[in-house]
Amino acid sequence: MKILLIEDEPGIVSVISRGLTDTGMEVSVAADGRTGLDMAIKHDFDLVILDIMLPEINGIQVCREIRKKNTSIPILMLTALSSTENIVTGLDSGADDYLAKPFKFAELEARIRTLIRRSKTETQPKNKLVFADLEIDLDAKSIKRAGKEISLTATEYRLLEYFVLNPNKVLSRIELLDHVWDINFNMGTNVVDVYVNYLRKKIDNGFPIKLIQTVFGMGYILKEEASDENSN
Repeated sequence: MKILLIEDEPGIVSVISRGLTDTGMEVSVAADGRTGLDMAIKHDFDLVILDIMLPEINGIQVCREIRKKNTSIPILMLTALSSTENIVTGLDSGADDYLAKPFKFAELEARIRTLIRRSKTETQPKNKLVFADLEIDLDAKSIKRAGKEISLTATEYRLLEYFVLNPNKVLSRIELLDHVWDINFNMGTNVVDVYVNYLRKKIDNGFPIKLIQTVFGMGYILKEEASDENSN
């Protein structure tokens, strides 16, 4: 993730840059509003962290000018001006969130990830669902993983669609029965396990990352990270 930090306090710049870099993010820094605005317009960033009290051009004006050129990039205002009036002014200028100084780095990082995740969801095509390298075309009812076409039965398709609509969430067998089959099955049936195994053979076989993972005693989860608990 590429982050643009527009901040003139060296101490704050050091803490944020070092912290975000340690989490794997790429941070570019501008020490005044004019430079920051120029960088935001000319280069592609996943998020802007913007102070209000800046040399050259204040953060409110910078935010407004960025919004004229780019309506989708998340903007997080980070400033000592934390009154309700200042917060409202900042949000009205086009900011997506507002964090007052002093702050805890963990909170800053959490807000950054939330804003980026929300931005990706909002810009995702409405007729498609995407998770990792998996793509579902809702119109054509077609599936691709890493560009490879995958053929599914109607039930397998409904099961996969429900997983992708609920990523990184443990789904119990009862919940899957209720939402995918919508029939009052005997709760002792193993139909969910059977179809999850069918789906795994088509979705995960041949790929290093197994997306459909078992959470023992609880159900299944769609997640991108490798898991020692995954069972095929």
